[in-house]
Amino acid sequence: MKLIIDTCTFLWLASAEHRLSATAAALIKDPSNQVLLSAASAWEIGVKHALGRLPLPQGLRPAAFIPEARARHGVDALGIGEADTLELGRLPALHQDPFDRMLICQAIAGQAVLVTPDPLIAQYPISVRW
Repeated sequence: MKLIIDTCTFLWLASAEHRLSATAAALIKDPSNQVLLSAASAWEIGVKHALGRLPLPQGLRPAAFIPEARARHGVDALGIGEADTLELGRLPALHQDPFDRMLICQAIAGQAVLVTPDPLIAQYPISVRW
């Protein structure tokens, strides 16, 4: 199964694993699943860190933290493609966060499951697990 983990799921996986639900942890650890972190999440982490709203473990900067945490947990990088962006015009305005909206588009375009605790995302026509 192809899984896209949202930003908070990635952050919890990397530094506060106890905050993951049992379902999310099991899905992420299942070697038969492909676990992906979107460039949108990396961008969100970078923006929030630069604004001083997201301190990272050991005082790391996003450029060091993200690749190290991805490698440690077997998470692959997911770029943003044209097909992903073209889904934006079809989304209803249920969720205003642009980063989350891109994750929703990527889940639609890539036929992936989005692993997130966000109840607003679950209102979209995608498969959400938590």
